[in-house]
Amino acid sequence: MPSSISSTPPAPDDFVSTVVADDGTRLYTRHYPRGSAPGAGNVYLCDGILCDGFIWRYLLGELRTTFPVVHWNYRGHGRSAAPLGPGVDIPQLASDLGKVRSRFGKKGSVLIGHSMGCQVALEHALTDPDGVEAIVLISGSFGRVTHTFHGMPFLGMVLPQVIDAVLKYPELSRALWSRLPAELGLKIALATGEVDGARVNPADMLPYLEHLTHVDVDLFLRMLRAAGEHSAWDRLHTLNVPVLVVVGERDSFTPSFLAKAMAEELPRGELLFLPNGTHVASLEHHDYVDAKILDFLQRHVTKPA
Repeated sequence: MPSSISSTPPAPDDFVSTVVADDGTRLYTRHYPRGSAPGAGNVYLCDGILCDGFIWRYLLGELRTTFPVVHWNYRGHGRSAAPLGPGVDIPQLASDLGKVRSRFGKKGSVLIGHSMGCQVALEHALTDPDGVEAIVLISGSFGRVTHTFHGMPFLGMVLPQVIDAVLKYPELSRALWSRLPAELGLKIALATGEVDGARVNPADMLPYLEHLTHVDVDLFLRMLRAAGEHSAWDRLHTLNVPVLVVVGERDSFTPSFLAKAMAEELPRGELLFLPNGTHVASLEHHDYVDAKILDFLQRHVTKPA
C-alpha cells in the first residue's frame, strides 16, 4: 500500500523537524536536500485540505533534482499536532507557512499549492511577500470554494447545517467519519468521474482517502467553511511575481473558469490548461505537468551563483 509523503520514513539525508506556530501548535516539516543547484531557494509545498502529501508523489522527485524542498503538514493534518488555538482559517494557515519559511529561509522562495493550498500560498504571498520569487497554483482558486463547487453555491448553503449537526452529535459524527472505507471512496470517485480512471493510478489516491478519516471532522468542516468565506480576488492585481495557474478542464472542485479568471487578473499570471483533467490532474498527467512546472521555474527563478 503506498504511503503519503509525511507518513513515509525519512531517507538518511532528509531533515524532519517541528516548527512552532504563533499559538504554540507544533507543525511537522520535512526538508529534502537540494539537488544540482547549490544556493537555490526552497520550494514550499502547500497541501489541500485533508491532505498530507499524496499529490506531490511525482513532482517532488522532479523538483529535488534542482531545488531544496520543504513539505509541511497543516495543523491537525498528517503528523502536525491538533491546533492549540481557535484559528484554522486561511490567514492562520498563511501565518503558519510564515513560521515554516522563517525556519528554513525566505530568500528565493517558491510557493506551490494544490487545492486549498492555493489559497494559503496566495494569502501568504500577499501578506508576507519578502523573498517570494514565484508561485505555482494547482487545481485551486483565489477563494470562496464552497460557493463554486460543481459551479454552484450549494455546498456553501448546506455547510452551516452540516456543522451544526456535527456539533450536536460529535461522538456519532466522529465515529461515522473515522469508519469511511477508503476503497469505497475510491470507487465512488472513479464512478462519478471526479477523477479520471483511465489516467490516474488508483494506488496514488488511496493515501489521501486513508488520511482524511484521521483528520477530526469538526476541524475539517471549520477549515472548509473558513476557506469558503475567504477570498483574495480583490488583491490579486497587487501580486507582482510570476504565477503559474494549472487547471483541469473537468475539475469540479475548483472549476476551470475561475482559474482562467485568476490567471488573467494576476499581473504576471500564466495558465496551463489540461483538457479532460480533473482535480487531481497533476497525478493524471504528471509527466506533462511536472515538465511544465520545471520549465516555468527555470524561466523565472533566479539561478544560484
